[in-house]
Amino acid sequence: MSVHPPGPPVWALPGLLRKLAVDRLGMMRDAAELADAVRVNMGPKKLYIFNRPDYAKHVLADNAANYHKGIGLVESRKVLGDGLLTSEGELWRTQRRTVQPAFKPGRVAAQAGAVAEESGRLVELLRGRAGDTPVDVLQEITGLTLGVLGRTLMDTSLEGHGGIAHAFESVQDQAMFDMVTQGLVPTWVPFGTQRRFRAARAELTRTVDALVTDRSARMSEGDGADDAFARMILAARAHPDPATGRRLLQEELVTLLLAGHETTASTLGWTLLLLARHPRVRDLVREEARAVLEGGRLPEAEDLHKLSYTTQVVQEAMRLYPPVWILPRIAQAADEVGGFTVSAGADVLVCPYTMHRHPDLWDDPETFDPGRFDPSRVANRPRYAYIPFGAGPRFCVGSNLGMMEAVFVTALVTRDLDLAVEPGHEGVAEPMMSLRMRGGLPMTVRQVDRAAAPVGV
Repeated sequence: MSVHPPGPPVWALPGLLRKLAVDRLGMMRDAAELADAVRVNMGPKKLYIFNRPDYAKHVLADNAANYHKGIGLVESRKVLGDGLLTSEGELWRTQRRTVQPAFKPGRVAAQAGAVAEESGRLVELLRGRAGDTPVDVLQEITGLTLGVLGRTLMDTSLEGHGGIAHAFESVQDQAMFDMVTQGLVPTWVPFGTQRRFRAARAELTRTVDALVTDRSARMSEGDGADDAFARMILAARAHPDPATGRRLLQEELVTLLLAGHETTASTLGWTLLLLARHPRVRDLVREEARAVLEGGRLPEAEDLHKLSYTTQVVQEAMRLYPPVWILPRIAQAADEVGGFTVSAGADVLVCPYTMHRHPDLWDDPETFDPGRFDPSRVANRPRYAYIPFGAGPRFCVGSNLGMMEAVFVTALVTRDLDLAVEPGHEGVAEPMMSLRMRGGLPMTVRQVDRAAAPVGV
């Protein structure tokens, strides 16, 4: 006998579906308050929302082969195509094997110098804009993450390609539009979202083609480069169908550009906002950064584990504002999750944003408390209670590099600068492909008095 999760009352369904278009986080919060497993009927579509660690483990790990990428990511294939974020099956496994060596711990550690130098440049840029005029710190952070991406994963400078970030905003707007309209509105229809998407797609195509041409010209057939971009180019050259190889290379590079900068920029934005709101925590981060990075020096790979409290701060920021805020899947065959029947073809959602706030898993879950990631408090927590980078076979391949970048930037910025949020700026979460911050992050910058020499670059 089939047992289905409870659904919202009939009278509540229209409001819940409206929130899918205008307040997706509100919809997920409403579902989480109803039950840990919820089924929503959306006409012919069935939507299952699971909000417990053991449910998440089943969908994302134990039976991951049955759950392909779903709502939102399906619509993103208009631009991402068959990149690593959206591809499935053997193609995904091949792509993952191609780039995986570029993210091995030893290679990530070897990139610490580049990450530190780019972080130091961000500090100097913000230092130069100290005063009473607010700075959109999120915009500057996005520039940093693109710079790190270019140096560590592409051996390519992305200076002059600042339009990438704006193009991706339009791409995500279109993906959400397609999700709400269920893809029934062709992209040629002259809505503003559609026009911006077409322009963004053309911009990304030009950028990707230029980057591939430049990097290919610097590579020989026997090139021993081990960065992700070089590996992708070599894989494209080896593809039995040159046209397919070129197409896949373009789509993989677009995915790398998006995933490689957006999630880290989002994490850093929320971290710096939370530190500005919690001066006691900020002072502890500053104290640790000054002790570890004495004399105003830049961090090195071996400093990462010494910046333990700063790491906890970043982890707590990702608990409250996980960069991967939702993990959408589509069930390929009927399944059972936690005793509940899931029908074939159904949309399945696991939401780190709500699970990271589950009152059965977290004490005082809405409070910013980095101490909850002290090793003594982590030991008894269910493994899948905290999944800011996803989980299972499709766990984010760049998580280690992203954490290094977030910790280094947080330590250096906090050591050398005071950032104050502009009055009236609330920091509203905007759930797109990542959990971005609506309206940027306007902050005023003040230098911190210290005897140590300024950060070198």
